[in-house]
Amino acid sequence: MTKAEKTAVIEELKGTIMESNFFYVTDCSTMTVAQVNDLRRECFEKEVTLRVAKNTLIRKALEAASQENEIDYSDLYTALAGPTALMFTTTGNLPAKIIKKFRENGERPLLKAAYIDSDVFLGDDQIEALTNIKSKEDLIGEVITLLESPAKNVISALKSSGSTISGLLKALEERGE
Repeated sequence: MTKAEKTAVIEELKGTIMESNFFYVTDCSTMTVAQVNDLRRECFEKEVTLRVAKNTLIRKALEAASQENEIDYSDLYTALAGPTALMFTTTGNLPAKIIKKFRENGERPLLKAAYIDSDVFLGDDQIEALTNIKSKEDLIGEVITLLESPAKNVISALKSSGSTISGLLKALEERGE
C-alpha cells in the first residue's frame, strides 16, 4: 500500500469516526469466508458499516479525529491489537445484537471495544451491557408513553366522574319533584 493510499484510508476512517457517535472495534479472525460474508450481509441489511483496516491506520485516524473534534479516543488504543474490523452505526446497540446473534453459532466475532456516545466499553464481557442499551427510538417511545399515561388517567377520570355527576343530578332532580 502506497503512502497516498494509506493517507486516503486514514482520511476516510477519520471522517467516518467523526460522523459516528457509535462504533465497535471487533475481531473477526478465524471466521470462514462464508461466515464473514453472512456477517457483512447482516450488517448491510441493518445499515451497519463493517470496515476492516490495519490497526496503525485506525489509530492514526482516531488520533486525527481526536485532534479535530476534541474527543479523547485514547482508551480505544489498547483494543487495536491483532485483526481488527470496525462497525459503524447510528443505533448504539445494533452491532452488539448482531455480534450476539453470530456468536450463537461460533465464538466470533469478538468485541474488543465499543465507543458509545463518549463512553468506552472495553472487552468482550461488555457485550451483554451493550445489547441492553436502549436506542433513541426506544427512549422516545418510553417518554411518550410516560407522558400519555397521566393524560389518559385524567380523561378517564373526567369521563367516569361525568357520568356519576349526571347520575347524581338526575337522582336529586327526581327527589325534588
